[in-house]
Amino acid sequence: MTEQLEAPLRQDATRLATETCTIYVVRHGTTTMNVENRYRGRRDVPLDAQGYQDAVDAARLLSDVGLAAVYTGPMRRTIATGQIIADEARVPDLRILHGLNNVDYGAWEGMTSAEAQRYDAEAFQLYRTSPSRGACPMGERLADAQTRMIDALRLIGARHPGECVAAVTHAVMIRLAAARLSGIEGEQWRIPVGRGSLTEFLVRQDDIVLSRLPEGDDVD
Repeated sequence: MTEQLEAPLRQDATRLATETCTIYVVRHGTTTMNVENRYRGRRDVPLDAQGYQDAVDAARLLSDVGLAAVYTGPMRRTIATGQIIADEARVPDLRILHGLNNVDYGAWEGMTSAEAQRYDAEAFQLYRTSPSRGACPMGERLADAQTRMIDALRLIGARHPGECVAAVTHAVMIRLAAARLSGIEGEQWRIPVGRGSLTEFLVRQDDIVLSRLPEGDDVD
């Protein structure tokens, strides 16, 4: 009787495994604007020397998971990080996915947080405390970026059921996805996301689960 009960459970577990895509979302490595604590946004800044080391460290962490594909946003800093990961995993093609692109910070691009607050204190307070209502002056609504990121994860999951995939993006995009899936509002949505860190999502059909938070102490 026990074996008769266990057999369907094993079958269900096998089916779930073959339908579930594991996505390791990687924050790109360090740039000079990270060091200066300035909003990078869509500014196409390259990795610095530390950034390449961050990418190498992420690649080594992912070298044995059996990556089937590597996706990246269109910025040079994400492409360079993704290429190092793909080379280490022997994945032949790097796939550009614009849904992984950074938030458009509009007028705030290139500013420090203190400068952004002086530019528009009300918008800055909403940005810090409400991903559902915040918006960058002359830039993107956080809710729109959040939906874009969730849609990107769903698309990757639909393309790679039962496989492991890496996706390189930006800290704020990882935070927005985590906030949407966890139902977090308030300043707590700005979780630490270390440069080159991994955040694990499980995607099965339309369901997305945040299964592992990133490591690090960077909240800029």
